[in-house]
Amino acid sequence: MKNLRVIEHPLIKRDLSLLRDRTTTSEDFRIVLKRLTSLMVYEVTRDLKLRSQELETPLERTQGYATAEELILVPVLRAGLGMLESYLAFIPNAKVGHIGLYRDETTLKPVDYYAKFPRDLSKSVVILIDPMLATGGSASAAIQYLKQKEAKNIRLNCVVAAPEGVALLEKEHPDVPIFAAVLDRQLNSRGYIMPGLGDAGDRIFGTL
Repeated sequence: MKNLRVIEHPLIKRDLSLLRDRTTTSEDFRIVLKRLTSLMVYEVTRDLKLRSQELETPLERTQGYATAEELILVPVLRAGLGMLESYLAFIPNAKVGHIGLYRDETTLKPVDYYAKFPRDLSKSVVILIDPMLATGGSASAAIQYLKQKEAKNIRLNCVVAAPEGVALLEKEHPDVPIFAAVLDRQLNSRGYIMPGLGDAGDRIFGTL
């Protein structure tokens, strides 16, 4: 799994355990997911390009830095919204696109119902965010939409990944790196990640 980077950190492992716990309330789930995402943003954006700029400190002129590339965040509706705020806290000037997909419970195939993106994806770093990478069908479809809009620099940030989903993305989109907090064991017969943390969207929004 050459495209997968599992971000290892004691605080991530702690928060992932809280997300897995079935007794964690929706309110706490949202808080912990935002916190865990914040811990991952640092690694997902580690290779961003910078441009130098002069600035005035209270004492003298010195050299500072600003990001040289435009960033576009694309949460997959609806669970991806639970990670968006953490990114905007670090990258407040980022533009935000949205893509709506749901998984057909019978076929396990993605069904799209909404897509809206900023212009000029070709010149931007596009970060697709979704807590779960299960079968990989929804993520692959979302990436394909982005490529049709001429996005060239795409990366995926999920929290929990399944081997099946990682394998599909490596086959269909080998140019897209995947950042996750953990690689879980497998999918069950219903396409849920095991041990996983349940349906992230339901747990975020209390629609269990």
